[in-house]
Amino acid sequence: MNPTKPLVDKALASIHRIMAGQDEPIRLLMVALTAKGHALLEGVPGVGKTTLAKTFATTAGLAFHRIQLTPDLMPADILGHSYFDQREATFKIRQGPVFANVLLADEINRAPPRTQSALLEVMEEQQVTIEGQTLPVPTPFLVVATKNPIDIEGVYPLPEAQLDRFMLFIDMGYPDHDIERDIITRKLGNITPPEGIPGLVAALHEAHAKVHVDSDLIDYVLGIVRATREHDAIELGAGPRGSEHLIAAARGAAVLAGRDYVIPDDIKKLTIPVLAHRLMLGPDAEVEGIEASDILMEILDATPVPIAKVAHAAD
Repeated sequence: MNPTKPLVDKALASIHRIMAGQDEPIRLLMVALTAKGHALLEGVPGVGKTTLAKTFATTAGLAFHRIQLTPDLMPADILGHSYFDQREATFKIRQGPVFANVLLADEINRAPPRTQSALLEVMEEQQVTIEGQTLPVPTPFLVVATKNPIDIEGVYPLPEAQLDRFMLFIDMGYPDHDIERDIITRKLGNITPPEGIPGLVAALHEAHAKVHVDSDLIDYVLGIVRATREHDAIELGAGPRGSEHLIAAARGAAVLAGRDYVIPDDIKKLTIPVLAHRLMLGPDAEVEGIEASDILMEILDATPVPIAKVAHAAD
């Protein structure tokens, strides 16, 4: 068994003490952390998006900053700016909230396009340029952005270039009756604070680098992604970054499962979270109520699943 698995189980147990009924979002955030990818959370107000991100960061022992995005927010409010220090008679850099391990960008679709685009460099390059000075952000660096699906007024659509930077799209739906009751019961009692897991992030990244991906599975991923470019209902399919992110996320899922090799199920389970938000559907699909997830399920059914040649022994 992968020695990282006990740390993963301990971290998941710590998060679950705070978050009830969000098994899949929690797992996907752990995949994002393991694969060094950014995540976009969508859900109606009150389902726990902010709580999940903060609990996740605390458990991983990472510095956490939250910024509420609004229509009047400027890029400098996120990245930072220079100022003149009169005491020392010199210009200095005041770092913005982006200088954290986990940045929660709350309601990212409320920020104007100029401010949204300010996140592109730091998400992709892991650095910020202020007044010509380039500053690296802390390592690891993970953007967890939230998006409210119901607001129409006062929001801006996320450009395809920014959506493509997010490795995973995570849908947080309403809890069922029993889960919602459990949430309320926990709020009435004493909730144990999340427990930080020393060495978790380093262990995850080290294990991720050692995960084997069979060549047939690489072709499987490429076949799925290429099919999105050729489907009649899709105007714009996933690009090469989609292929890279799907393979990286599948390796992350293998780490969480305690394996050092990827299996087809890792890819199949992550295809929708990794690819759906990258697809631009044609007008006919929208009129007929067809969603990107429906098309991806069709593609998965039509794509032959390889029998991977596992190079490493199972646990």
